[in-house]
Amino acid sequence: MTTISRSRSTIDANDLQLVERVVQIRRVAKVTAGGRRLRFTAMVVVGDQQGHIGIGLGKATAVPDAVRKGVAIARRNLIRIPLDGSTIPHEMVAKHDASTVLLKPARPGTGIIAGNSMRAVLELVGATDVVTKSQGSSNPINVVQATLKALIQLKKSTENRRTPRASTKGAS
Repeated sequence: MTTISRSRSTIDANDLQLVERVVQIRRVAKVTAGGRRLRFTAMVVVGDQQGHIGIGLGKATAVPDAVRKGVAIARRNLIRIPLDGSTIPHEMVAKHDASTVLLKPARPGTGIIAGNSMRAVLELVGATDVVTKSQGSSNPINVVQATLKALIQLKKSTENRRTPRASTKGAS
């Protein structure tokens, strides 16, 4: 899993009421001379539905162990996402490997219009009104990574507003 660099301070997971969601569980087989060696990977998203989110990819020989490891990794990688009420402050496009995602703010009452992978991330971050589009690869791991990249790039709504310009027309 590619780590996403961020210049934010670490968030203590013990202070938050985190909700966990398993996005994908995959069985991976390594073929050896003695036969197949099976392992499992679990993509897990954790969030408090108030702007904190973390993702983790756990790998183990049993599914419960993989999920537990994924949760532990996600709790260590928590970040804060700026929200604008029930939506995101502005439109954002992000890419991870072959997956590209577009996130757009929506009016209250719209709901989350997204696929399963993006929906899990957006619900756990606390956004309830967002319209999304996923292009390219639909691999859930890449879509979750791309969604997180898009959310990290969001600016607060006060930073995003333009200052009104003085009128350039002459007084007639």
